[in-house]
Amino acid sequence: MIRSNQRFLTQMYAFADLLVVQVSFLIAWWLKFGSGWIPHEQPLPIESYAYWSLIYGAVAVMTGLMIALYSPKRRKRFADEMLKIFQVHSISLFVLLSLLFFVKEVNISRSYLAIYMLLNLFLILFYRYVLKYSLRRLRRNGYNRQFVLIVGAGSLGKRFSDNLSQYPELGYEVVGFLDDYQRWDDAEVQKYKPILGTLSDLEACLKKYLIDEVILALPLDAHPKYPAIISASEKAGVRTLIIPDFFDYLPARPHFDNFAGMPTINVREIPLDLMSNRLFKRAFDIVFSMLAILFTSPIMLAVAVGVKLTSPGPVIFKQERVGLNRRKFNMYKFRSMRMLPEGAADTGWTTPNDPRRTAFGSFIRRTSLDELPQFFNVLLGHMSVVGPRPERPYFVEQFREEVPKYMVKHHVRPGITGWAQSNGLRGDTSIEDRIKHDIFYIENWSLLFDIRIIIRTIRNGFKNAY
Repeated sequence: MIRSNQRFLTQMYAFADLLVVQVSFLIAWWLKFGSGWIPHEQPLPIESYAYWSLIYGAVAVMTGLMIALYSPKRRKRFADEMLKIFQVHSISLFVLLSLLFFVKEVNISRSYLAIYMLLNLFLILFYRYVLKYSLRRLRRNGYNRQFVLIVGAGSLGKRFSDNLSQYPELGYEVVGFLDDYQRWDDAEVQKYKPILGTLSDLEACLKKYLIDEVILALPLDAHPKYPAIISASEKAGVRTLIIPDFFDYLPARPHFDNFAGMPTINVREIPLDLMSNRLFKRAFDIVFSMLAILFTSPIMLAVAVGVKLTSPGPVIFKQERVGLNRRKFNMYKFRSMRMLPEGAADTGWTTPNDPRRTAFGSFIRRTSLDELPQFFNVLLGHMSVVGPRPERPYFVEQFREEVPKYMVKHHVRPGITGWAQSNGLRGDTSIEDRIKHDIFYIENWSLLFDIRIIIRTIRNGFKNAY
């Protein structure tokens, strides 16, 4: 079996990054000065560029070490790694330009630097993605495993074991459980690894079995036992992770802080609370929606004509929805239903074969063409391309009392599509399931996740649309 050695992997990652930087230098040099594709004046000797590339590589590796780019990645998302890579090379570029200014090196080609930086980012992201994907496939096939011992065989420990079995690409294997009171019945014997003893047997188990991590999955009333368990684990050189008995109240990625000298857990840490993340997402929304409007304008014109010719009334249907921070806005759609009588309340829930729809309206709803005007909502800042779907005020008031955590979705801008919709949760589907998907998206947001949802939505089509 292939056993991971974290120090060795850290050194290999750092060496690979340095190597990729030098490969980027050679390719950038050839593209700029050797290929003949780009006009240029007489360049400095290649040795000068190689010298500065070595300096840049060293700075990038040192910066990566300082911001934990080379920390263990088995449980990390690639999106987090990608963000750190951007941070490392932004800082390193600033240091390089400062050094060039300080030594008055003004003859380095700026276009070469641009090619060099783009190649650095592309090649490092590419090789790291391929490596992460390859390692996950190896772990899924049983290689590069790490072994965990679960302390606590109650509902918390069993739930962790069940969840872990759903992620074979992480490469973790449960060796067994320790518990003072719990014993397996016949069905549990078939499903779970054995209970190896009581909590007092921890030291013996750590000596007998190859254990990489001890998972504490004990109820709150077992808190006094934690110091002895942690001490025994650390004495054996084994990492300890604690699953709090109140984890259902915590986000998927809890944020730890220090308040008045005490460690605290932020119950609802949202990546989009950070200004930088909001700016990145807003810039992406503006660019994507403008391109979408440009490319779909002939389709929107055809739909507008179809709506106008097939039923009386306005082409665009405006409906009040609840958005970011519970603010109300008018969401735009191509009208697919007959006009409501004067004074009638719009509180009906759309159903299959809804008699209110026009024949053309059924077509544009089934194909989701009625949603295209919402790209203008995105430009106006009411919505995002990706986010939880907004709902009418009438239903928001109803669901906030009936569905746990329903109002959390209003911490971010609503979207044209979302994680729930890309998984087919649209139309007459479970509100509870939609909210679970929405909260997962909110707590795990990244630009890469947005792009994944868009691709998934396009690939899978708009399921359950009517």
